[in-house]
Amino acid sequence: MGSKIELTKKIRQYLLTGKILVIKKQTKKPKSNFDWNNQKLNIATVITDNYKNTENVRNFFVTQIGTHFSFNLKFMNWMKENTGKTLNEAILKWKHFKKLKKDKILITQIAPQFEYNRYMRAFLLDNPNLSSKIAMKFWKLKKTLRGVNNYEKADLNFK
Repeated sequence: MGSKIELTKKIRQYLLTGKILVIKKQTKKPKSNFDWNNQKLNIATVITDNYKNTENVRNFFVTQIGTHFSFNLKFMNWMKENTGKTLNEAILKWKHFKKLKKDKILITQIAPQFEYNRYMRAFLLDNPNLSSKIAMKFWKLKKTLRGVNNYEKADLNFK
């Protein structure tokens, strides 16, 4: 199947050319056989190339950080991209991300597949005097139309 973005590319390619687009994923076979589900973890545990966000990992972080710990996309990506670093370094990075999140000036990226969230944010930033309930109505109208579901000023003409 693929992600929403990959499916959109396949559909667009088919509609434009009549040919089916094949997207080949290159998956690397992990070299490590570390068991992230069952292995006892500590701050010196090294992040391996087969890292997985498991309940065991979550429990470790909860004991180290506190019950307010939660996985988020930025942190999960950091874990997968930082093979060779320790879980202690991961704890420090999670705390850093948490601190950044509290900064009201910093606006986090919303991944392209989360069209609704991207639309709502853009709509409400452009129309601070309108409610999210109104933004949702415009979103519902927008997604019934052909084309991209990004917010545009012209969306307000749907009235």
